[in-house]
Amino acid sequence: MKLPSRTTQFLARDTYRMRRLMDAARMLPVVGLVLLLLPLMRLDSSAENPPTAAEAVYLFLVWISLIVIAFVMSLWLRRTLGPPRPPVAPLAPPHEPDPDAPATPEGR
Repeated sequence: MKLPSRTTQFLARDTYRMRRLMDAARMLPVVGLVLLLLPLMRLDSSAENPPTAAEAVYLFLVWISLIVIAFVMSLWLRRTLGPPRPPVAPLAPPHEPDPDAPATPEGR
């Protein structure tokens, strides 16, 4: 008995990468929120004084990293999506003949 052949679905490489990059840009705020909340979720709460300086450095590093990653992703998306198109002017209504104008020899 012959098994049916599996056909692979072809996805354009550029479109696939662009969509994955857009997905990553959508997930960046969620990942950033989890990274910023990690110091609050530490398991060792028995320490009387948490290492405030180390947590402050961690928070600023995460914050700066999120800014840099978002900037790089925006550059990639801008290059991938291309320049914005200028707005298209709406179509003008058809020209109506002036009723006071003299008739042309063609009768129009």
